[in-house]
Amino acid sequence: MDLQIKNKTALVFGGGGGLGGAIARALAAEGAQVVVADINSESAEETAKAVVADGGRAVPITWDMADLSVIPDKLAEIQKVFGPVDILINNSGGPPPTPAAGQSPEDWSKYFDMMVRSVIAVTDAVLPSMRERKWGRIITSTSSGVVAPIPNLGISNSLRLALVGWSKTLAREVGRDGITANIVLPGRVATGRIVFLDEQKAKREGRKVEDVTAESTSSIPVGRYGDPKEYGDTVAFLASKRASYITGSVIRVDGGLINSI
Repeated sequence: MDLQIKNKTALVFGGGGGLGGAIARALAAEGAQVVVADINSESAEETAKAVVADGGRAVPITWDMADLSVIPDKLAEIQKVFGPVDILINNSGGPPPTPAAGQSPEDWSKYFDMMVRSVIAVTDAVLPSMRERKWGRIITSTSSGVVAPIPNLGISNSLRLALVGWSKTLAREVGRDGITANIVLPGRVATGRIVFLDEQKAKREGRKVEDVTAESTSSIPVGRYGDPKEYGDTVAFLASKRASYITGSVIRVDGGLINSI
């Protein structure tokens, strides 16, 4: 299937990580020209090199999403290399495990700026150009915790849920401009983040990491953690012209993990 995104410009945040890197590679495989953005320059470069080695087009860019002041300059830099952004992948890092109660106002503000305010600001910056060209894709990666809150991820569950309401509202506002806005939820996908969470749970409970992982996978109907490539392929489809009638949706890539309908 031709996803019809050849030569479209995709800006992928968190592109140096497991999920972001998989998304960048999936988009590049369909012919998109990819800007790999990450706060870690080495990780961004590694993903970009992997894309190029596979025959795709990609450039790395060091970008701290929490710093809103750099948005105009970063977008101008992308414009010079690839042109305006057609596909925006909002994929921010997550906060450390915490209960919902007892977190400082400073921490709530810090992670709100990093995970929510930054996403909205970047999206607002690319929307005018998308509207002019009557085409665009806004895809925001969050967490299964927005559907079924995950224990000890109080800040993450709360703040990521704000993005769901924002994306749904946005989808209704920009639909007639040829722009779609969707949320994608990863279940337990085999990335460094999942390894970290398993390690933290094992430490809290005084158990072996292997036992925590085995318990975790046993609760997933397909019986395993997801492959990052499976997640990247789903996002690539949502970014395509083939998915023009999918907007305002929350797409689960979870192996059937989430129990709710």
